[in-house]
Amino acid sequence: MTQSNETITIPGLPFPASRIALGTWAIGGWMWGGPDDDNAVKTVHEALDLGINLIDTAPVYGFGHSEEVVGRAVEGRRDKVLLATKLGLNWKDGKVFRDSRPERLRQEVEDSLKRLRTDRIDLIQVHWPDPKVSIAEVARTLEGLRKEGKVLALGASNFSVEQLDEFRAEAPLAAIQPPYNLFEREIEKDILPYAKKHHLVALAYGPLCRGLLSGRMTAESKFGKDDLRSSDPKFQAPRFAHYLKAVEDLKAVADRHGKSLLALAIRWVLDRGPTIALWGARKPSQISGVDDAFGWSLTKQDMRDIDEILSRDIPDPVGPEFMAPPDA
Repeated sequence: MTQSNETITIPGLPFPASRIALGTWAIGGWMWGGPDDDNAVKTVHEALDLGINLIDTAPVYGFGHSEEVVGRAVEGRRDKVLLATKLGLNWKDGKVFRDSRPERLRQEVEDSLKRLRTDRIDLIQVHWPDPKVSIAEVARTLEGLRKEGKVLALGASNFSVEQLDEFRAEAPLAAIQPPYNLFEREIEKDILPYAKKHHLVALAYGPLCRGLLSGRMTAESKFGKDDLRSSDPKFQAPRFAHYLKAVEDLKAVADRHGKSLLALAIRWVLDRGPTIALWGARKPSQISGVDDAFGWSLTKQDMRDIDEILSRDIPDPVGPEFMAPPDA
């Protein structure tokens, strides 16, 4: 497969990362209709067999459950896998809140090591900044863990440019994780140029925009109360119809290359810079099509046509702001 040509180096990690990573939020079950562990393990194995060597998880995905499943799935293959997880969120009675106190961060790393059944975390990322704790203190805590060998590289998710500067003043930053897809492009204003300037790898989460860019949704698609999309403004009238129209028009661009819309959406993210696309899946069948995203590129004309489709079809775009957890 063409996967071997599509890797990127994250400073501090033992080998290059595949430019498609497996995202495991849905595997945790929380906000995605409950877990399905046997299928989840098979999904991780399928991803590894396809050449995906970076798995991204987080404690809050199912309140530890996603990490436990990933740990179980990579046993016996750990040395060929890059494990990325996160910290800086806490929860009580099912309610999530930000918590980056140094003692909490240290405890989270110990808990993640146990759940993942490993002696080191390859990439540890601050999930969301905590306004009650200085970024400098967070960075120093993580740098201490890096020097102890418990984590190999540091990352930050959902940080502003100013917050990234504060972090980098105290500790080496290797990667960032922002939301990024054809429909959510806010990072192009500042975060993506910053990543290029400072040689940071951007792990783009939500590259398929919670399934919108899979090409499988219709106006009749329904989402239950325990489904993240039930609270996403993109999936509600009248916006849902606008996004579905854009999806149909984007398929014509994909057709030029003989590719699926899903492959186009991933390729677009990969063509935008030093990026990795986080491909979320909870069933092995949802990994199919990974190969189609490799071995080709979008042309400048494709990019212009895509921009025109988006501006024409989506008169009232909305970002991913609804996903932000409360400050306290």
